[in-house]
Amino acid sequence: MQDTLVQKRHHENLWQVLQSYWQLTKPRIIILLLITTAGSMWIASEGQVDPVLLLITIFSGALAAASANTINCLYDRDIDYKMKRTRHRPLPSGRIQPFHALLFAIVLATISFTLLTTFANLLSACLAMSGIVTYVVVYTHWLKRHSSQNIVIGGAAGAIPPLVGWAAVTGELSWVAWVFFAIIFFWTPPHFWALAMMLRNDYASVNVPMLPVVAGDVTTAKQIWIYTLLLIPLTLLLAFPFNALGAVYVMVALVLGALFLVKAWALLERPADVGVAKSLFKYSIFYMMLLCGGMALDTLPLSQQVDAAIASNLDMMLTPVSISQIFQLPW
Repeated sequence: MQDTLVQKRHHENLWQVLQSYWQLTKPRIIILLLITTAGSMWIASEGQVDPVLLLITIFSGALAAASANTINCLYDRDIDYKMKRTRHRPLPSGRIQPFHALLFAIVLATISFTLLTTFANLLSACLAMSGIVTYVVVYTHWLKRHSSQNIVIGGAAGAIPPLVGWAAVTGELSWVAWVFFAIIFFWTPPHFWALAMMLRNDYASVNVPMLPVVAGDVTTAKQIWIYTLLLIPLTLLLAFPFNALGAVYVMVALVLGALFLVKAWALLERPADVGVAKSLFKYSIFYMMLLCGGMALDTLPLSQQVDAAIASNLDMMLTPVSISQIFQLPW
């Protein structure tokens, strides 16, 4: 049945060919990865990132992510064909042949590695390649079909782009870069499990042991709440104690974190409500985008002035005061 369907699917023009290869890269997933890369580069350069380096690193990161997503589609084409939601993707529908998809992924990865090595450094290029390996081998091949904790461990692949951005700017990895890695790592389970709760029946139909399928909605909602609780203080580490960002970022992080907790608590109270899970999933995307926006906002001159004023006032408040100063006595 599948072979018959594959033989009947053909492209009618070059535009359709380009569209199919574009769909193979899952571009909507890539955008968020690039935002975290840019955010990391912004912090590493203290708001003074080289625009050429920024563009090349983002473009190279997009190619690396596209390569990983293409191999993911290649590996999962059997289960994609069984699900109505994914049956019409380029590989299961037969619009692209597996060998061509593999060749496409290799070319994308090669270009990404070459650009990063040439215009950034070898460390950033190796990190980008490690992201591909982690996503394809650790998540797609090893964990996705065998463990309900697949997205927890496999989520490390999605946390590598900030490391790539940091390394591209500095040529090394500091503790701040690893904190950013941890933020993405702990953000991934609430983000992806909310989606899995929406698509539980699809995953169950192809025996993919996502947490909602294996443990149910109640347990999944509890896990989402725990990871969200852990995520919020992690975001504040960029300001205290590492001083990479200031008060403006802290205010943004606290507001966004509070809203995230509200969404997670709502799901904890109504774990069977798909609408609540969908709301949390959508918010998690905006959360990460706006958090990175808060990082960029904190580096603007006006924000720096606000940070300096707050720091000055805190110093005055914390400076020891003598009794004579308190009562304004002459002795």
